[in-house]
Amino acid sequence: MKKIHSRAGYKYRLSDVSSTALFFAFIERLLSAPCEAVKMTSAVRALRETLLTAQSEGRLTVGVYESAKIMNDDPDSVCFCVLAADEEYECDIALQIHFTLIQAFCFDNDIDIVRVTDPRRLARIVGHESGDADDAHCVLITNPAEGSWEDPALEKLHLFCEESRSVNEWVPEISLPER
Repeated sequence: MKKIHSRAGYKYRLSDVSSTALFFAFIERLLSAPCEAVKMTSAVRALRETLLTAQSEGRLTVGVYESAKIMNDDPDSVCFCVLAADEEYECDIALQIHFTLIQAFCFDNDIDIVRVTDPRRLARIVGHESGDADDAHCVLITNPAEGSWEDPALEKLHLFCEESRSVNEWVPEISLPER
């Protein structure tokens, strides 16, 4: 027979505590799922807006080697980094080494970084109409000019990265939808 405890007028069994805790954890997770979807949609929209704004202002650097050059020459000018790889490139050891070095550099220099799952889609967003993903594995966004308006979409991305780090997701992944 299970021992029954009384607390604040409620009677419960010790075995009920774990199932109740699991139930509430499940409900909390279920209720937070729509929140996560909204955050992801907001992050996708903010990333797209930021890339297009940076491109129109000439603050976009596309390509692994071009990005490495900018990071080496003027690391303080970089404010955001986007890495892109899908299953096709997961086995590319050279690209993974470049990604590791770029990530380490970004962490050391407090540069926010995200990873996207579709390099071809990213290539189209940044102006490679052919969708040639070979150049779009790394995209850097440099700081806006002094005295210019702050970019609200970029601020949303910084907040998304900060929230992701708070739950130990150091390089958050964004899935770019096809349009």
